[in-house]
Amino acid sequence: MKPIFCLILLLMTQSAISQKRITIDDVFGKNTFSPKRVSGVNWMNDGKYYSAINDNNVVKVDVTTGQAVETIFDGDLLPSGTRLSAYQLSADEKKILILTQREMIYRRSFTADYTVFDLETKKISPLSEGGKQSYATFSPDGTKVAFVRENNLFYVNLDDMSEVQVTNDGKFNHIINGSTDWVYEEEFGFVKAFFWSPDSKKIAYYKFDESEVPEYNMQLWNHGALYPQDYRFKYPKAGEKNSTIAIKIYHLDNKQIVDVPLGSETDIYIPRVMWTKNPELLSVRRMNRLQNQIEIMHADAKSGKSEVVYTEKSDTYIDINYCNDLTYLSDGEHFVRTSEKDGYKHIYVHNMDGSEALQLTKGEWEVTKLVGISDGKKPVAYYISTEVSPLERHLYRIDLKGKKKEKLSAKSGMYSVDMSPDFQYFIETYNAVDAPGTYTLYKAPKNESIKVLEDNSELKTTLEEYDIVTKDFFTISLDNDVELNAYMLKPTDFDSTKQYPLLVYQYSGPGSQNVSKGWSGGHFFMHQYLVQQGYIVAVVDPRGTGFKGKAFKHITYKQLGKYETEDQIAAAKYMGNLDYIDASRIGIWGWSYGGYMSSLCIMKGADVFKTAVAMAPVTTWRFYDSIYTERYLQRPQDNASGYDDNSPINHVDKLKGNFLLVHGTGDDNVHFQNSVALQDALIQSGKQFSSFYYPDKNHGLRGGNDRGHFYQLFANYIMNNL
Repeated sequence: MKPIFCLILLLMTQSAISQKRITIDDVFGKNTFSPKRVSGVNWMNDGKYYSAINDNNVVKVDVTTGQAVETIFDGDLLPSGTRLSAYQLSADEKKILILTQREMIYRRSFTADYTVFDLETKKISPLSEGGKQSYATFSPDGTKVAFVRENNLFYVNLDDMSEVQVTNDGKFNHIINGSTDWVYEEEFGFVKAFFWSPDSKKIAYYKFDESEVPEYNMQLWNHGALYPQDYRFKYPKAGEKNSTIAIKIYHLDNKQIVDVPLGSETDIYIPRVMWTKNPELLSVRRMNRLQNQIEIMHADAKSGKSEVVYTEKSDTYIDINYCNDLTYLSDGEHFVRTSEKDGYKHIYVHNMDGSEALQLTKGEWEVTKLVGISDGKKPVAYYISTEVSPLERHLYRIDLKGKKKEKLSAKSGMYSVDMSPDFQYFIETYNAVDAPGTYTLYKAPKNESIKVLEDNSELKTTLEEYDIVTKDFFTISLDNDVELNAYMLKPTDFDSTKQYPLLVYQYSGPGSQNVSKGWSGGHFFMHQYLVQQGYIVAVVDPRGTGFKGKAFKHITYKQLGKYETEDQIAAAKYMGNLDYIDASRIGIWGWSYGGYMSSLCIMKGADVFKTAVAMAPVTTWRFYDSIYTERYLQRPQDNASGYDDNSPINHVDKLKGNFLLVHGTGDDNVHFQNSVALQDALIQSGKQFSSFYYPDKNHGLRGGNDRGHFYQLFANYIMNNL
């Protein structure tokens, strides 16, 4: 053997040996691949500083250097062992509100202990002695703090710490004041349902009457308690009664409560409420139950009298969570909003009477976020869009005349931005396929880079030590001229002359995206683990997913699961025809909507998929909540076939392959009932399958070792059955 060949072989061997193999403990237990983040950033008034949480303290950071110059709040002032979870500075920056001892209720709701610290006198005081609070918020003038406790709304006068109770009829499972019911929290994405007026003299708030909403009974086993506990909460399933909503305005000076008229139809949604720049004018967005019409209403704070200034209708649905941008300009004459009405999400400028003044952006691409509007003499809108590619996000700005559009980001990947209120500075978050988050402080408008706040260099070094493979992007062309975005993860020693088993991962829910040129976390490293075991993992976004226009996304309207399943089956067949894929060993898995899809695919695609794993799946849309389900399917009373034609429980007779069904019994979102019903249907159909449950665990298996246990269970099942 020649010396030079021996040297090359030795170097190759050493390189192979130096690459660590991923373990389940790396993915979950040790969180080896978790990136660092810059969090808790609050821009300060003079535009020269921002505040942030640093090692249980709140520090003041000089934006010109990115260096901490002062400790605003010392965490040592808290009781020993207490960690600071979040904070809020008053508008005059003379007081700080500290949140500790957070206890989660559902996905977003929580109770906590709040502490007020006076930055001038150094006095520290509990916000209230009456029990834990929720969503405490300073008034704009910094003299008061409003909060919710036990379904009632309160505020505290900070000059003497006196507490005022605004409402007194709050009652669990009956009346909620100032926060949302379960379905609003989950599907409209907010829990704080009270809003200070700009002049601090009024509080607008939601009142939910959920008395007639059916209850879901979730048994909690409480780690082997002698008797399980029944936890009953209001959960409106598709077609069932929703809460009745009222919007009210409380006037602090005379303690009067004004009702905002919402119309004669009570079976409606109020997905957003906000004050305009005028402290006497409240903006309310109203939707019909089928969510195919949205109206912007303006209400007078004194009388409550309201009028509809803008109406938009759709022949499918309007997703308020995607088209929720609304900004009122300081000129008092215009507001700016986003809409999908021309087939792609774009920005529109309206007069205050609702008439359209200008479509600000246009094209076969989408504005994914309206970052903000620099509202001066020459107003400029900053936004993130897919104009480069649906797989990327880039930062742009454009003046409010629709001119001087500029692309402000350069590298391929995904950008997001946190702008200072005066639009002088912003923190840019950038990530790419092979680059975890980099947080950089910039000075606008010339986009001068000031300081890299976090580049995750330690994680990058760690990644170099492991056998990590990169995404191999491709498109799948269907017979109907539809193209699906996809990528594969192939073993490091991939040999195109060999055949590999294939595992498909997908989520597939309306408007979602799993295939992008951004950094991936979570399941991505579980997939890397399986790749090291000799599998190829593919990720496919079918029709119904997002960022490719309204037609692509809304095709699933009234028939969830139909096109998504067809596309996943077609994609699997396409990949099964590749020389290096063993078509007899194709599997599919997913979580939540992805679990619904993997269940449906192993049944309707029984001759294509050998194995499927479904984690926390919806198994019939009749069991899921009203807002989400009816947005896409209408009510069961209107569209029974849309509910039943593509529910896994109605296709159990088709199952041929290996099927693992997993669920947490404490899942308040996709109820354990779904898996119970599917298991029963499978049993009655004489089908053999595997199942596993996690006692008292929620939809995400958060807390304890459950998620790590599931990853090992999942990996073992795949390696034994695919």
